Amino acid sequence: MPSQEQFDQLQAWFVKLRDLDPGDQQTELQRLAADDQSLVAELRQMLAADDSSFLEQPLVDPQDLRDMETSDFAKPSASAELPRTIGDFKILQEIGEGGYGLVYMAEQTSPIRRKVALKVVKPGMDSKMILARFEAERQALAMMSHPSIANVIEAGTAQSGQPYFVMELVHGVPIDEFCATNRLALAERLSLFQQVCDAVHHAHQRGIIHRDIKPSNILVTIDSGQPLAKVIDFGIAKALHLRLTEKTMYTEYGQIIGTLEYMSPEQALMSQTGVDVRSDVYSLGVLLYQLLTGFTPLSKQQLLQHGIWELKNVICNVEPPAPSVKITHLAQPGQWRDHEPMSASWQHRVRGDLDWITMKCLEKSPDKRYDSSASLRVDISNYLAGDVVQARPPTLWYVLQKFIRRH
Repeated sequence: MPSQEQFDQLQAWFVKLRDLDPGDQQTELQRLAADDQSLVAELRQMLAADDSSFLEQPLVDPQDLRDMETSDFAKPSASAELPRTIGDFKILQEIGEGGYGLVYMAEQTSPIRRKVALKVVKPGMDSKMILARFEAERQALAMMSHPSIANVIEAGTAQSGQPYFVMELVHGVPIDEFCATNRLALAERLSLFQQVCDAVHHAHQRGIIHRDIKPSNILVTIDSGQPLAKVIDFGIAKALHLRLTEKTMYTEYGQIIGTLEYMSPEQALMSQTGVDVRSDVYSLGVLLYQLLTGFTPLSKQQLLQHGIWELKNVICNVEPPAPSVKITHLAQPGQWRDHEPMSASWQHRVRGDLDWITMKCLEKSPDKRYDSSASLRVDISNYLAGDVVQARPPTLWYVLQKFIRRH
């Protein structure tokens, strides 16, 4: 077993490397290998297992959303290394790549003709841990059926022996980019957020915790002329009451599961027994904060300037400002690029109920948060309807104000 000093060193390097660009990441690993090859080998394994994003990059640029069906996005790739088929699916082009998986746009011809997304394990990336994560993601998705969750269509093994599964192809962009590009009003943002809450609650009802809710894992597409949020990437999902796979999904050193700035305190502490649906509620609170202010409560830069143990202390103990206070402290109006007109009226509407709702999600103690994403969604509905929100202490004056405004 490693010493505490070795463990600290490994975790510190992992946190630093995971947020670097791939080129910088490889340069740093090569430099480290000259001094400690065993450390680099373990880091490579942890980084590969950590990078489980289904579609980390948006499929199309926001401005091309309306033209997606006729754009180059739908044309076959010219890559010489592209497989012609996987299973019964014709491969058209590569559309995503993670640490252990490749995602292709493929064509299904039977029983219906349609384009799909096919995810396959990379050649050579077939360790027990990676296969376990891949199988867990497939099983988690197969258990769910919701309009805001991409559906699994089929699973199998390619001619090369690599496991794969096929999903509905989501034409969309991350939720924060969609809101910014279309300058959505507050009510429109909250409506999209409610769709996310519904999808997450659907997963929770089936015993699945997402554990990596963030904008890049929530794509917004257009369905019947209306925006529809789709929650993707259940690559690090956790099952509450059942096993998604019998195989272990962690290295012997353990690792932080999730994305730092969206991570609940119990995730930061790597307390697997303490992570439940309220951890996803915390991450939903971070997402709501970002949709209201344009920023996360704790920035990546703020977190990465600390060592691994101090980083955990920041996540677990530093209280972020309320959304309306964050808006007040924005240095320049130009930072408001993702809001409809950036004026004091936006701050006025955020102040009060939306502050209370957001900060209840961000409570450090899970017991003080909403007990479910469904409860959070209800409180958003209360706000939109002008009713009393459960996050705020129901003083007589507050209840009376709500009554007067409604009537």
